[in-house]
Amino acid sequence: MSVHLVNPSDNSFGTAVITPRWLFVLAAATPQAAGDPILVDESLEQIVPETIQPGDIVGISVHTGNALRGYAVGRMARSRGAWVVYGGIHATLFPEEVIECGEAHAVVTGDGDVAWGKAVTDCLAGKPERIYEGGRIEGGQFLEARWDLMDPEKYMWASVQTIRGCPKHCSFCSVWRTDGQKPRQRKFQSVVDEIVTLRRLGFRFIALADDNFYPVSLTDLRLAREQNNTAKLEELTNIRNERFQLMEELAKLPRDMVFFTQITMEAGEDTNFLDAMKKANIKGALVGVEAVTPEGLKAVYKDWNLSGDALAKQLQTFKEHGVHVLGSFIFGLPTDRPSTFDATVDMALKAGITFAQFVMMTPFPGTVDFTRWEKEQAANPTMVGDIPITRYWMIPTEVRPKMFTPHPTMSSDEIRERTQKVWDRFYNWSAIWQRSACTPSLKSRVAFMFLSKLYRQMYAGTGISTDSARRKKSKAWARWTAHQCKKLFQAKPMPELQGPKWDMGLQALGQTAFAGGDSTETPGPFVVIPKN
Repeated sequence: MSVHLVNPSDNSFGTAVITPRWLFVLAAATPQAAGDPILVDESLEQIVPETIQPGDIVGISVHTGNALRGYAVGRMARSRGAWVVYGGIHATLFPEEVIECGEAHAVVTGDGDVAWGKAVTDCLAGKPERIYEGGRIEGGQFLEARWDLMDPEKYMWASVQTIRGCPKHCSFCSVWRTDGQKPRQRKFQSVVDEIVTLRRLGFRFIALADDNFYPVSLTDLRLAREQNNTAKLEELTNIRNERFQLMEELAKLPRDMVFFTQITMEAGEDTNFLDAMKKANIKGALVGVEAVTPEGLKAVYKDWNLSGDALAKQLQTFKEHGVHVLGSFIFGLPTDRPSTFDATVDMALKAGITFAQFVMMTPFPGTVDFTRWEKEQAANPTMVGDIPITRYWMIPTEVRPKMFTPHPTMSSDEIRERTQKVWDRFYNWSAIWQRSACTPSLKSRVAFMFLSKLYRQMYAGTGISTDSARRKKSKAWARWTAHQCKKLFQAKPMPELQGPKWDMGLQALGQTAFAGGDSTETPGPFVVIPKN
C-alpha cells in the first residue's frame, strides 16, 4: 500500500517556478504507519496510471482552475482500486461536486494539516468518512513541509508560508471567505527553521506564500485607537510585532538569499515596514493593483486603493524603499473601456513596476462576484452544451468560453485581444531590458530577461486569455525556457548551515519590538561551520 499526493495540472513544463507547498505539508501530515508518500506534481510531468495499485490512497488537491483535471485523476485512481481523497479550496466550496464528479471516497474541507492524517488512518482501516472538517487551525498548528521528499533540481523557488487569512474583502477574491479575515500567524522561529532547511538544500530564492504578508495596516491601528478599542489594538500590535521580528531574523540569513511575497497597496504608506522588508532581503512582492481608475476600484470593492498619478507615485514608493512590485491588474470590469488597456500599461510602465500580470475578469467560486453572478444566472442560465456557465470549470478547455460574464460595451474576443496586446507591450524585449537595469550585474540582467519571458509564456501564453494554437506553442517555448532559467537560480547547497538557538523565555520578553521599545531577544547568529 502506498500514499500518493497529486497536484493536478494540464500544463507540464518539466521544471516549475515555485514548489506547490501543500504537497510537502500534507506529506508531513501523513501518518508514519502509511510510510513516506509518493509526490506527483503534474506541473512537472503527469501521473503514470500504472503506479496506482489497489488499496493505495490517493490525495488530490483542487482549486477551480485544475478541478476538471483533478477529477480525471480521481476517476482513474478509483478505477484502479485506490481510495480517493480530495482537498483544497474548490473541494472546500463544493464537496458534493467532488464526490460526484471526482468519484471521491472522502473530502477534506478547510485546512488539511490535521484532518488529512485522520483521513489516511481511516482509509487504512477501510472505513473513511465522507467529509472531514479541517476548519481553520491556529498558526501554532501549521506544519513544516517535508522538503526531504522534494527533488531540488525540479524547482527554481521554494515556498514557505508564514500566515493564513486576509482582513480585506475584495469582491473577486475568495481568500477572506475560505481562510478567514483573522490572520493566523506562525511563530517566526518555526518559519526561520524551515527556511534554513531549504538553504541547506541549495535554495536561495524563497516565496513567502502568504495570503497577505502585510496583515495590519497603519489605518487599522489608527482606527482601533480612535475607537478606543484596547483589546483590538493589542491584538493588531502583537501581529505587527511578530511580522517585524520575522523580518529581523530573515535579515540574519546568508546574504545571497532572496524572498518574494504578496502584500496590499496599503504597505506603500508604511515606509517602516518597507524598510524592514528591504533589510530582510524581501526584494519583491505581488501587489494587487487591479484597476487604475476610481470606478474600476469601486467595482471590485477596493476603493481604498489609489488611482491615477497617486497610484503611480505609491507604486514608486515600493521601489524607492527596495521592494520590487509584481503588479496584478484585472481587465473586463464593467467600467472598462477600450482606452482602459492603454491607460493601464502606460501607468504600469510609468510607475516602474518590475513585473506585471494582466488577467481577465473571472468570477471565482466563494467570491462576492461569483455569488452575484450566480443569482443573475438563476432565472435564465446560459448553457455550454449541457453545462451551465456558472460551472465553467466543468466545461472542457477546448470549448470553454474565454470570458463568462458579458461586458456592457466590449465582446469577450475584443477584451481577450486587447489583454494579449498589453502583455506583449509590457514584456517586449526593449521594455524588459530597461527594467533589468535594477539588477546588479550583466549575468543578473540576462537572468531577469529570461525570467520575464518565462513568466510571460507561462501565465499569458498558456492562460485563459489565449487561444488553443497559441497555448500549445507557448507551452513548448515555456518548457524550454524553464529548463534554461533553472540553471540561473541554482545555488550551491549549504548542508553545514546552522540555524539560531531559540531561547523561548527571551522570546516572550521581546514582544515590544516596534511597539515603542527594542526587542530584548538576542538569538544566536547564523553561522557556517566548515566541513571536516
